[in-house]
Amino acid sequence: MRPIRFYKLSLALGIAIIFILTACRHKTYTPKPRGYFRLDFPEKSYKPFHSDCHFSLEIPVYGEIGLVKKSYAEPCWYNINFKNAKATIYLTYKRLKGDLDAHIEDVRTIAYKHIVKADDIIESDINIPEHNVYGVLYDIKGNTASSVNFYVTDSTTDFLSGSLYFNVPPNKDSLAPAIEFFRSDIIHLIHTLHWD
Repeated sequence: MRPIRFYKLSLALGIAIIFILTACRHKTYTPKPRGYFRLDFPEKSYKPFHSDCHFSLEIPVYGEIGLVKKSYAEPCWYNINFKNAKATIYLTYKRLKGDLDAHIEDVRTIAYKHIVKADDIIESDINIPEHNVYGVLYDIKGNTASSVNFYVTDSTTDFLSGSLYFNVPPNKDSLAPAIEFFRSDIIHLIHTLHWD
């Protein structure tokens, strides 16, 4: 009796193993693609900002601007913080003393330090003669720490530079909507800039 029982058990186990192997063979596992959090941006709205450093402009109402009060900070360093988006626009104002070329080269060097990780760096001229504002906007494409850098000047006495940074690991796909959103704010502040 035992050999028949063992035979039935072996046969059942063999059929189960074959069934499991053939059932799994036809299914292909595809991992779920990684998703990104949906970003809800506020409605565009701006308020005037008058600095103590010879310039005024309009900043987004959903950003908080403040003078940088660190020991290493220079007198006219401002940050516009966007806490909900973990983003900051860093602004640096300089009074020119015949050193325009050096300041332009500093901003260009900072923008091109990202070339190692950048897919491309696109330079766009800024030319707003009615406000005496001239400069360059750097769009830095790719997984870089900064996505937008710029400088503007009146070419004789005033120089303002800025850059957009996110306090998250750089990922061009997930950050693309946020970069575009804050880039338009940078364009707005440049176009509303007045030298005092």
